Amino acid sequence: MRAILSALLIAFVFVVSPATAQKRNITEKDLFAFNWVADPQISPDGSRVAFVKVTVNDKKDGYNTSIWTVSTATGETHALTGGTRDSSPRWSPDGSYLAFVRVTEKDGKPDVPQLFMLAMAGGDSFQFTTIARGAGQPQWSPDGKTLTFVNGATPEDLAKPKDSQKETMPVPAPSSAPPAASPASSPQPKKEEKRESDVRVITHAVYRSNGAGYLDYTHPGHIWVIPAPRSADEKVTPQQLTSGRFSEDNVTWSRDGSRIYFTADHSDEPYYDLPSTTIYSIPKSGGEPTKLTTFDMEAGGFAVSPNGKQLAFIASIGRPVKSYRQPDLWVMDIAADAKPRNLTENFDYDVGSGLTGDQGAPRGASGNPPIWTADGRNIIEIYGKEGRANLAAFAVSDGKLSEITRGDQAIQGFRATADAAKMVYGISTPTKVGDLYFLDRSGSNQKQLTHLNDELFSHLNLTEPEEIWYQSFDGKRIQAWVQKPPDFDASKKYPLILNIHGGPHAAYGFVFDHEFQWMAAKGYVVLYPNPRGSTTYGQEFGNIIQYNYPGDDHKDLMLGVDELIKRGYIDEKKLGITGGSGGGVLTNWAIGHTTRFAAAVSQRDISDWASWWYSADFTQFQPAWFHGAPFEDPDFKTRSPITYVDKVTTPLMLILGEADWRTPTGSGGEQMFRALKYRKIPTVMVRFPNESHELSRSGQPWHRIERLQHIVGWFDKWLMGVAKPEYDVSE
Repeated sequence: MRAILSALLIAFVFVVSPATAQKRNITEKDLFAFNWVADPQISPDGSRVAFVKVTVNDKKDGYNTSIWTVSTATGETHALTGGTRDSSPRWSPDGSYLAFVRVTEKDGKPDVPQLFMLAMAGGDSFQFTTIARGAGQPQWSPDGKTLTFVNGATPEDLAKPKDSQKETMPVPAPSSAPPAASPASSPQPKKEEKRESDVRVITHAVYRSNGAGYLDYTHPGHIWVIPAPRSADEKVTPQQLTSGRFSEDNVTWSRDGSRIYFTADHSDEPYYDLPSTTIYSIPKSGGEPTKLTTFDMEAGGFAVSPNGKQLAFIASIGRPVKSYRQPDLWVMDIAADAKPRNLTENFDYDVGSGLTGDQGAPRGASGNPPIWTADGRNIIEIYGKEGRANLAAFAVSDGKLSEITRGDQAIQGFRATADAAKMVYGISTPTKVGDLYFLDRSGSNQKQLTHLNDELFSHLNLTEPEEIWYQSFDGKRIQAWVQKPPDFDASKKYPLILNIHGGPHAAYGFVFDHEFQWMAAKGYVVLYPNPRGSTTYGQEFGNIIQYNYPGDDHKDLMLGVDELIKRGYIDEKKLGITGGSGGGVLTNWAIGHTTRFAAAVSQRDISDWASWWYSADFTQFQPAWFHGAPFEDPDFKTRSPITYVDKVTTPLMLILGEADWRTPTGSGGEQMFRALKYRKIPTVMVRFPNESHELSRSGQPWHRIERLQHIVGWFDKWLMGVAKPEYDVSE
């Protein structure tokens, strides 16, 4: 018997070992092979899900988006469209057609987006809008006969010939030689060529936006309707419903399809006022909009109840002014001067909000409006709680929560059939980028539909992070995660990287983060905490840093480092620190207040709050973070990391996006770089052309890779002793 068992054991080793040997550590370039899922849309009968599949393009300088479908019964997946810039799939109410948005190329460059239609019975998709400045955000009417879309064209745009209705600046055609003048004719004045000026005249305090660039207030987005064509031969004409100098948002059909609800802020400079929302309605046939109500909150994600009498939406209480405003789920009667009711007033966690990670879909994503159950008694929404994001049904009567999903995970996008009986949603975990799952709520078990990254991930040696809690200086409990190297040995000493999230009102948690997995694969222990100010822990925990940022959150972070050092596997002489945005602020702050770190990488940072106040893409005209303007509040200097730059001895790398208007380079990294060069402290500035504040999440794929290489390269130099001549000044 013993001989037989030995033979079986040997056979088992030979069978298992080759598969195990195929496992390898994740690399930074594995990002090129990732597949992302965005904007899932379940068919009316629940049999299929259309979604946007996002991949890195062949040149690795951008992303392709195409529309795919998966069967909820079999999991069979196939492509529906063949474009490379397709998005926003929307099922007709009977499931026979799929409308979507496509961007085609014109003269070798992306043209404006237009609406396309695909018959599910078969055949090629066809375009049914050709409108200046494009068409987006399609929505079907309840009867399936009409679609709404949003467009920013002006009457002057629409008067142009169709072949000239484009976003690019017109280039004058070469002038031909004039006909010879007859002796009797008098000289004709030369016709002056029209020229569109590229000079910008700025009148708004908010005049550019991160990612979008300079704002164009002359082309507000308006609501249009168009009959839904059933074939390419059926020509349809769009009709503009709204006009004026203000954009419309949150476009929502009434249940009977007779009217369209929307929000609009009729203020030229809303940053002078506290947040408010005004709701209007307009007949689908056109006419004058009717104002329904105004309330003192900024709201979004509207959903009409099954009986057509109520609206559900996500909003945050805007008064008094707070740094962190926890989102809640609200309901309101659809009636003149109606007042909203907070369903989740007694639920002290984030409703409609998720987690921070670097692997959300870089293109094609959309919002998650609330979903009513068929009886109108419950509303389904995402909620964030202690580093997790799950789905729950909230009772309309009293806000009582009933869990739909649970676990150490992050829900990333969800939709349901009209009766909310069948649902689809994306799930990300620390070892999975994200796939689609299906749930028939009459049963109890969810089913995984897509496996888009299984082939790649089957070869990767990924490990789950360890969740820890520790007590801060004032008794507050801080949640954090520890990502260890795949071959971790607690008896050894490892270098540590403290990684700080931005926001500052955001949250790390149980979601895939390529950066942490790769740093661990390179031999580092990665600590990523949620210090005070983070979301998913309640209103008081999030807002406690108001007028005290950075400050006590820095203490939370340092105590997290102390907690790991006490465990005995961290080399105290090899401590690194990094973070982006708000994490860049805290990185700069930390190295000005402690010398414990051997290296630091500050990303998309702020060093001087006053400079940032004057140049960021949004205003701080309300006292959310400071009590006034820089010339009114001395705390701008007290809370600015640059104030303490004379104390810095830590070698610093700065990662900057040259098109970052959220944290402009001049108010952050450029100041730190120049000051530390003056003081002869080792410092390097790494600048990424054309990249916005979203470099780490949706920047050009090659730039995302190079960013990771530079961050770890800097730590390799100062913590591991690896030669990195590219960071040395030539002698």
